[in-house]
Amino acid sequence: MVMFKKVKNFAVAFSEPDKVYFSGDKVAGRVLVEVAEVTRVTAVKVLACGVARVTWAKGPAQCRQEMEYLRFEDVLALEEQPTDDDGSVILRPGNKYEYKFGFELPQGPLGTTFKGKYGSVDYWVQASLERPSCPAQLIKKRFEVMDPVDVNTPELLSPVAAKKEKKVSCMFIPDGRVSVSAQIDRKGFCEGDEICINADFENTCSRIVVPKAAIVAKHTYLANGQTKVFSQKLSCVRGNHIISGTSESWRGKTIRVRKLKPSILGCNILRVEYFLQIYVSVPGSKKIILELPLVIGSRSGIGSRSSSMASQTSSEMSWVDLNLPDAPEAPPCYLDIVPEDHRLESPTTPLLDDPDGFDSPIFMYAPEFKFMPPPTYTEVSAAAAPGQPGPGGADGLLTCAGSSPSRCSQVDPCVSNNNNNTNNNIVQ
Repeated sequence: MVMFKKVKNFAVAFSEPDKVYFSGDKVAGRVLVEVAEVTRVTAVKVLACGVARVTWAKGPAQCRQEMEYLRFEDVLALEEQPTDDDGSVILRPGNKYEYKFGFELPQGPLGTTFKGKYGSVDYWVQASLERPSCPAQLIKKRFEVMDPVDVNTPELLSPVAAKKEKKVSCMFIPDGRVSVSAQIDRKGFCEGDEICINADFENTCSRIVVPKAAIVAKHTYLANGQTKVFSQKLSCVRGNHIISGTSESWRGKTIRVRKLKPSILGCNILRVEYFLQIYVSVPGSKKIILELPLVIGSRSGIGSRSSSMASQTSSEMSWVDLNLPDAPEAPPCYLDIVPEDHRLESPTTPLLDDPDGFDSPIFMYAPEFKFMPPPTYTEVSAAAAPGQPGPGGADGLLTCAGSSPSRCSQVDPCVSNNNNNTNNNIVQ
């Protein structure tokens, strides 16, 4: 068994470890080496790569494709360290050795770092430590690259609209139609933006339909002439249910763009696209789906667009004098503004089951009937003074508080007959 000399520490460290790099940026760092005993090192090499890779299994065959964005190789040397004729150096324990490296990313479009179900775009730096009579020791460290997407271009600032209609049938009998038309004010968005939706829905069929909107990611993978598509719903909003013969309109309904990777549109084997789906769920039939294309930009585009929008808003609102009170008033009480007969006190009952996991079922209100409470009364002590009426007055009845004696002294004839029959049975 061959025992190799141990290396105490072998690592790659970037000068800016948390930086997101763009095309043309310089990537710099060091290869750190510490040994536990005297070791001869013949070479320390560095390899930087950026590769888009797609792979999936189709039966017994494998669909695989690669696209290279970056490749850089270099042999590193120690500064102020004597070397032998063959270029090797002697490393001694107790010292920390640093091999510095640096390279520039290519100009032009680069694939944004991405990891999907059937493919990825990766960038990394790999260092190799070579010693005589020993296999090369490798260490790899990844870094993140982003291809900036500018959402301020005229194409991405123009509105997008679409319209669709579907005829609904039941057992081959026409059952009306459902139509939807929608528009958004622009196509390009960044993380944290609100997408403002204007839409119209019309329902002339006999079923209750539900309008919804969702941001959907679509990943397309290409390899060996084959295509693989993976879609995922990211966020969703819904509107009110639309009964037969009615319509619904959205004016300024919003959905927020969550933290997303920018769109990848320039790669030949991998594409990351986003869509705004506006659809209507029809019970017993397929959904009516409108897809409006979206382009998600990088964070670098938010500042310029936000500042321009803020300056425009400030110029438009400069003449407005806002007189805000020092302490805002408390909102009115629910019991003061809602009549008693309109309060929702009973539980809700599901009317329809919503097949989507993002939404809750539609509920209907089941009214609850209540009887009036009995009038209040007072009791007179049983140890009353002689000559005074017993409990409940002269007839032995309870006296109602706030009611006249004549009204409260009346006895139900059915109860009176039952009492007489009981007394007769006891006497007999």
